[in-house]
Amino acid sequence: MGADAAIDLPAAETAYDAGIDGTIGLEEEYMLLDPETLDLVPRFEELRDVAAEDPVLAESVAGELIRTEVEIRSGRALSIGEAIELQRERRARLASAADGLGISLGSTGTHPWDDYRHQAFIDTAHYRRVVDGLRWVARRNATFSLHVHVGIREADRAVAVCDRLRGMLPMLLAVSANSPFVDGLDTGLHSIRTQTFTKSFPRCGVPDHFGSWAAFCEYLRLLEATDCIQEYTQVWWSVRPHLSFGTVEVRICDAQSTAAESEALAELITACALQAARDHDEGRPFVPPSPRLVEENLWRAIRDGRDGRLVDWEAVREYPAAEAGDRLLAWTAPIRAELGIEPRLPERNGAQRQRRRVQEGASPAEAFAAAVEETRAGLIVEPSQERSA
Repeated sequence: MGADAAIDLPAAETAYDAGIDGTIGLEEEYMLLDPETLDLVPRFEELRDVAAEDPVLAESVAGELIRTEVEIRSGRALSIGEAIELQRERRARLASAADGLGISLGSTGTHPWDDYRHQAFIDTAHYRRVVDGLRWVARRNATFSLHVHVGIREADRAVAVCDRLRGMLPMLLAVSANSPFVDGLDTGLHSIRTQTFTKSFPRCGVPDHFGSWAAFCEYLRLLEATDCIQEYTQVWWSVRPHLSFGTVEVRICDAQSTAAESEALAELITACALQAARDHDEGRPFVPPSPRLVEENLWRAIRDGRDGRLVDWEAVREYPAAEAGDRLLAWTAPIRAELGIEPRLPERNGAQRQRRRVQEGASPAEAFAAAVEETRAGLIVEPSQERSA
């Protein structure tokens, strides 16, 4: 075990005890692109150095393993509305910094034609450790996603919220799928990012049902004692307690092509996490879904997104995946009414729009170029501007 391996679980529990339900942090991952060719370009360090001169971006820009990617973070906000406003300002500043360097920002779950074999990594001790541990798996993972942190008070409640959200992950993925192309291929899938990432990385995808903070800690101590992990960030589940922030972090969604979609998903995820906490507090009956059944729905969401069908395991019947968003909205109606959250999800998600363009005669490259234009339009929105429907 490395000297820096210690995972401070008592400190994490203290962070949860001091937590506040409903604080929010948003993290969006963007591609760094050549404006003419739309090829990925390994220029993260240049963008990071320029961002360091901006007092807002200096605290908001982060790397994510590969040099062709940048993450922009809202920081901790007291509400989803405040987080969205903070993120709008940071997106606009990031776009300006990138533009000054001759870099375009793109936002889909995967790049359609990049050759992962030539991927370059950020050179830090942390990422060298990741690459050393994952090897080919690290090189293969050129993916981009949206992460939403929701503050949940008390560690046991955070684990309970994660437990209750496990079965919702396929629904959120179906709503957010935005990666049909990779390696120059039309994969036939709606979220090849999820297939590439969650099916390759260890300790990834849908976590077990833990039932308590104590059981969760026992598992982490076992991983640490046997040198399976050296730090908690090597647990890459699609929903997880985040020990540093005292949050529940939802990581299932592909990166979204438009700012409006990203914001709507953040609102929906916030509502899901807080409704799960409310249901737990009120003792609403909950039978943990079997991992194999959650995985069955996850595969359906990966394969067909909103165009497919998911399974209601309690009713033992299929339903159109296009209803997933409405089902989540219906479940979260009580907490959304209290908080005034009204996510406006588009009629078609990113994967559907890209596929529709290909069906109408565009190439995957042309469909991707249209998605990049959608991203560009969203990045110039001023922080105070109202979101369009």
